[in-house]
Amino acid sequence: MSAQNDSRAQSQAQYEKMTGTPIPRLVLTLAAPTVVSMLVSSIYNMADTFFVSQLGTSASGAVGVVFSLMAIIQAVGFTLGMGSGSIISRLLGRQQTQDATRYASTAFFTCFGIGCLLTVGGLLFLPPMMRLLGATQTILPYARDYGRYILLAAPFMASSFTMNNILRFEGKASLAMIGLTTGGILNMVLDPLLIFGLHLGIAGAAIATGLSQLISWSILLSVFLLRKTQCRLSLRYYTRNARELLEILKQGLPSLSRQGLASLASMLLNQNAAVYGDAAVAAMSIVSRICMFVLSVMLGIGQGFQPVAGFNYGAGKYSRVKQAFRFTFLLGEISMSVLALLGFAFAPQLVQLFRDDPQVVLIGGFALRCQCVALALQPLNVCGNMLFQSIGKSKPATFLSCTRQGLFFIPSILVLPRIIGLTGVQITQPLADILSFVVSVPLLLRFFRQLPRDEAEAFEKL
Repeated sequence: MSAQNDSRAQSQAQYEKMTGTPIPRLVLTLAAPTVVSMLVSSIYNMADTFFVSQLGTSASGAVGVVFSLMAIIQAVGFTLGMGSGSIISRLLGRQQTQDATRYASTAFFTCFGIGCLLTVGGLLFLPPMMRLLGATQTILPYARDYGRYILLAAPFMASSFTMNNILRFEGKASLAMIGLTTGGILNMVLDPLLIFGLHLGIAGAAIATGLSQLISWSILLSVFLLRKTQCRLSLRYYTRNARELLEILKQGLPSLSRQGLASLASMLLNQNAAVYGDAAVAAMSIVSRICMFVLSVMLGIGQGFQPVAGFNYGAGKYSRVKQAFRFTFLLGEISMSVLALLGFAFAPQLVQLFRDDPQVVLIGGFALRCQCVALALQPLNVCGNMLFQSIGKSKPATFLSCTRQGLFFIPSILVLPRIIGLTGVQITQPLADILSFVVSVPLLLRFFRQLPRDEAEAFEKL
């Protein structure tokens, strides 16, 4: 009975924190750990690129190819993690903890099972999969060696993303940060040790990533097993209602669209860059990693906003949802603008850090500057996407998820290189970002005009 009382007290305290703390302080408190987590994840992805690049241009290109595979694994984790997390935050906002536990357990075990299927299927068809993802004949041996170990880690990698998102939507971003950052730091330490110290080459980088993901998974799982969360993870809580699993998938559809299309876009980018040689594949891979590092700041800020939006929307506190959106957008706009200016100014030097090949620097420097021009437009699309997903508006969230890589990038990468050659490969992503911004504006204006007023707003009118 005492344990139940403690659990209720914990739930009530968390509810009061999420619905009563001043918005700027609450968003910053939740965003800081997620920004750190995203940066560390991006840094260890960049560390892989940096250390593997020392093995040669073809090895560097292999990292970009396998990145598409990692994006597929990540898509599974984010689909089930953000799909369940969106539901969980609104259930906790209504103080329905038992229901939230059922959704969390269902998402975790489903994700782990799908990860196992990816491992088996991927290992059976490894060489053709690497070719499909954009590996040239010279890149293929490296991509095969790297991809094998990434596939072995797939169940742990995918379900780590699921647990991380459940923790974030509970408002426990600091606990989520511990698991991801520990694994990321371990990855950076193991990379040079395994690649050069033990002479394992590119396979060493993949083993380092796999081991770090296993450590992250263990730490995140321990948080749930030690009952530091409101939700529990156990097979006995797995739903017996197929509609609840479908609801998780429905709410996670924006993440699946975003991540799945990102993987397809990366594959098409590699294939179109491969026409211009391994240097072009390596250059675009490096640029993608640098931009992902910059964008991870915005994604971290946005992920700090998500549980605030979900909790308060579930609690009917719509004025706090509006205030949180405005604050998050402004903070993201300032951050992205500063980082974009720095990236534009030092683009060639940043590319050269990874691969001191004149051709790679020439191709990558121009592509990076093009992408920096459009980075300041990203906050609106990110905030809008995360807002709609957090409050259960799956249709507009899915539509916005599809615009950047699906509606605009994929058609452009199929057409522009055939018209203007390599320049078409380099400018496709910034063009897609600009068009996505244009589409986001009317959707968000319409939503906020239709959002009901709550008691706080009614009081302000008096």
